[in-house]
Amino acid sequence: LFSHSGCQIAISPDTEHFAVDWLGVEVTRATLGIIGMGSIGYKVAQRAKAFEMKILYHNRNRRKRAEEQAVGAHYCEKMDDLLQQSDFVLLVVNLSPETRKLIGKRELGLMKPTATLINISRGAVIDQDALVEALQKKIIRAAALDVTYPEPLPRDHPLLKLNNIIITPHIGTATVQAIRMMAEEAITNMLAVLNGQRIPSEVVPK
Repeated sequence: LFSHSGCQIAISPDTEHFAVDWLGVEVTRATLGIIGMGSIGYKVAQRAKAFEMKILYHNRNRRKRAEEQAVGAHYCEKMDDLLQQSDFVLLVVNLSPETRKLIGKRELGLMKPTATLINISRGAVIDQDALVEALQKKIIRAAALDVTYPEPLPRDHPLLKLNNIIITPHIGTATVQAIRMMAEEAITNMLAVLNGQRIPSEVVPK
């Protein structure tokens, strides 16, 4: 959010000078709350450790103690505790009936007024009307969304008119290397089916 705004100031034809009191928020040693500590959430935790972040997480199932210790993560049995303590709240959950509008007016109200909400899961995990209100009233500091509901948002959607949010077009995996790996994995699975072999990436309902 900070660097995006900075880019606009740097390239704007109206810019004559840079303000000296234009300040952002440190990531280093801040508290990151990860909601959904699956494989992606855990990889984020590994990277956050390099920034010396305090890592909290909430998940349906607690990870092994050794995995927690490897990234310095602390388990929050109650999501409310994570929301109240985190400087950055990251959503990395699957979309299901249980997670639809997981973050609504009540949950946003529990967050710090200085906190940032980040969603890289699915747009419907957040009650977007409640998010608009929270950002307008400064209930939370900011939001960063790689996903929305729907995608793209209608051009007159109020989220698009706020200056304390950044929205990207679902590009979390949009690299040449990632797309190539995804295609190769899909081909490997198709060949396994055609050859009557075990499917390497089979999704088994729990």
